[in-house]
Amino acid sequence: MSQAATVCEPFVISRVVNAPLARVWKAWTEEAQLKQWWGPKGNDILSVKLDLRPGGTMVYGLRAPDGLEYWGRFLFREIVPEKRLVFVVSFSDPEGQVKRNPWDMVWPLETLSTVEFKDLGGKTEVTVRWTPLNATDAEEKAFDAGRDSMKQGWGGTFDRLDDQLDK
Repeated sequence: MSQAATVCEPFVISRVVNAPLARVWKAWTEEAQLKQWWGPKGNDILSVKLDLRPGGTMVYGLRAPDGLEYWGRFLFREIVPEKRLVFVVSFSDPEGQVKRNPWDMVWPLETLSTVEFKDLGGKTEVTVRWTPLNATDAEEKAFDAGRDSMKQGWGGTFDRLDDQLDK
């Protein structure tokens, strides 16, 4: 395994949402709100459990359009209110134990996600930066090959966030 910094270019996606920063921050950091929108468009939200603190986790369950139920976990590293969230993302079981991606067994076991929030005076820019973490060469190649899927998944997640903020 390569323990050095990833050689992959990070995956980066941004969206300007039509809501003030404080509201967007709450949507990302309050369990009740996450239960309303988290995950790619077309997926049903089964569960969200949030322990928002460095070292805390978010464990969530989703059902894909094909009926497959899958789970994920965030392990929070850094929380800077209304500025940044940094967390390690993994697929998991319902208890938050790390598991392989159910669609791609070569997908990185861990990815590092940094979500930055920028106040635009009544609107908010949200930028997600995602990189493989402690990945093998094969896992980094799988990450690189998955960019279209990541764009679709994160785009759909942002769509759901937009819908939630419009309520």
